[in-house]
Amino acid sequence: MVPGDVIKRFRVKDGDKFRLADYDPGDTLGLDIEKDLAQQLLGAGVDRLRGLQEQLYAEARWSVLIILQAMDAAGKDSTVEHVMSGVNPQGCHVIAFKAPSSTELRHDFLWRTTCALPERGRIGIFNRSYYEEVLVVRVHRELLAKQKLPKKLIGDNIWKERFASIRDFERHLARNGTAILKFFLHVSRDEQRRRFLDRMEEPDKKWKFAVGDVAERRCWTDYMDAYEDAIRNTATKHAPWYVVPADNKWFSRLIVAAAIVDRLEKLDPKFPHLDQDALSALERARKQLESENGKAGSGRGNKEKEDSSRA
Repeated sequence: MVPGDVIKRFRVKDGDKFRLADYDPGDTLGLDIEKDLAQQLLGAGVDRLRGLQEQLYAEARWSVLIILQAMDAAGKDSTVEHVMSGVNPQGCHVIAFKAPSSTELRHDFLWRTTCALPERGRIGIFNRSYYEEVLVVRVHRELLAKQKLPKKLIGDNIWKERFASIRDFERHLARNGTAILKFFLHVSRDEQRRRFLDRMEEPDKKWKFAVGDVAERRCWTDYMDAYEDAIRNTATKHAPWYVVPADNKWFSRLIVAAAIVDRLEKLDPKFPHLDQDALSALERARKQLESENGKAGSGRGNKEKEDSSRA
């Protein structure tokens, strides 16, 4: 497992002085380990996460919201696949938010994600989220026209107003028992290019590539500015951002898994404690089931005798 002090290196709880340039997408903190060892470390984290998730589900008091944001090919899907591989699907759901539908566009920008929030005892993972409204919509401002907002509400302050709405929304969730973890998988432009080329060349990855992804690379600087501003304005103690170096997938997965485990351990979920009445009822049920064992065996034996005599 990754120590807690390492996780803090990538956690942003106060965005006032945040600068994306201070974070290197290729950073591994000097670690240079074999693939097998990286898998072993991740496996230990996944095992710990599995146990904590079982307790979270049984206690059913807290819910956990995990938000993954990143440029294309940064590894969001594979992070979910590897980090959450051991979690009981009954207590976890993943939602990938694509371009909003016509119905979703007729509501406020938080509506479609609000409807998908995890219940108590469950982990919800948003692959992209309401942050798209201050990222892709900011880079491609023409998308605002599709949202049919009153013209007088689309001013120079719209992004500050959306940041304020997001902070209020996340504060409301935290006050009502939702633990929020937000991850920006920080991939470099060169590494994204390499991964795009891999997708084009490998038969089992071609389906992942979209021509529009290359066009978006022309907006790279605009996106980095938008991410920096979003993190700076929405990183809080109750809803921190984790700026995770993503050029090395093994490292980003270790950090994401460790951050989730760290947060769950702080929630300290417990299996429900049974009171004396419940324990007494359990004991009566146990005795009843044990008493049925002999009867069931006797019944089978009589039936076998009857079948034998008929033969």
